[in-house]
Amino acid sequence: MPTSGKLAELATALQERFSRITCVTQESSIGPTISQELTGQALVLILLGSLGIMGWITLRFGDFRMGATAIGALIHDVIVVVGTFAVLGTFFGVQIDGLFVTAMLTVIGFSVHDTIVVFDRIRENRIRHAGEPFEAIVNHSILQTIGRSINTSLTVVLTLTALLLFGGEAIRVFVLALLLGILSGTYSSIFNAAPILVDWHNWAGRRRQQQLSAAKATR
Repeated sequence: MPTSGKLAELATALQERFSRITCVTQESSIGPTISQELTGQALVLILLGSLGIMGWITLRFGDFRMGATAIGALIHDVIVVVGTFAVLGTFFGVQIDGLFVTAMLTVIGFSVHDTIVVFDRIRENRIRHAGEPFEAIVNHSILQTIGRSINTSLTVVLTLTALLLFGGEAIRVFVLALLLGILSGTYSSIFNAAPILVDWHNWAGRRRQQQLSAAKATR
């Protein structure tokens, strides 16, 4: 039995309300030190995971822009989840725990997986439709994969919603973080990563054309 601090106050209140506590199987608390440790751990793991993912996508597709835009979509998802929990913590006292780090890494994996599906179809369509503008190829690729992305995410969302409503309190933060991340990841893979890739590709094309024009003008 705890003899000091908030845990002792809680134990005393429980005994006064119910009956004497004879056995304590587990007790845990989250203080400033642990919170800082969790924050640091989450940031390091997310950074390492992001660098590894960007490197793998760049090697897999042979295009650094695809790796960078995938990380951009991933950062969007992380901001959505962390920002939501910051608001919940400020106004509703929601606290994160060690499972939150696990949830964030899972969200990263799911988000990147969805983005890779779209990028892989873009790579295939660039070979099949070599003469088409890049934005048209990306648009075709999104239309071909959007049904699969939504259906896959929907099955996961339904399962997580059931866990959020009927699961225990111990996994509620974990499930909520996953739910928010998967919803955000589905959106960002389709509507963030691919459009950013198109804009970057068009900007690089215009810049290359300007450099060629400048080189011809100096001759």
